[in-house]
Amino acid sequence: MPFFDLNHTPAATLADHLNRHTTLVACLCAAWCDVCKLYQPKFEQLAGEFPDAVFLWIDIEDQSALVGDLDIDNFPTLLIQQQDIVTFFGTMQPETSQLKRVIESQTLQPTGQAQSAWQLDANLRQRLAGS
Repeated sequence: MPFFDLNHTPAATLADHLNRHTTLVACLCAAWCDVCKLYQPKFEQLAGEFPDAVFLWIDIEDQSALVGDLDIDNFPTLLIQQQDIVTFFGTMQPETSQLKRVIESQTLQPTGQAQSAWQLDANLRQRLAGS
């Protein structure tokens, strides 16, 4: 169950897991957000159902250099990435059942498709590699 809080995970540990797992599920939240505080344990628990994915918790204020200009309108904002292709990026209700269905559907998508500009901009693997 690879779950990592970016504020408490050494870069080398995260890089190792990202190299071994093709699916990345990231939640972009903020420490001051009450919804995020309630959602984090549910998100971490969901990670246990997807042992082949890396679940990453990112505080957008603490990790502002990484998040950069990503458009985050509300919380929680979720990002699902297959290898270097972002397959989902957007706000979602803080319900893990909905996220679970999205993860399952996105992991079935082919990864050789052409990418849009937003997918290239939101590529967390490249952002993490550059930080």
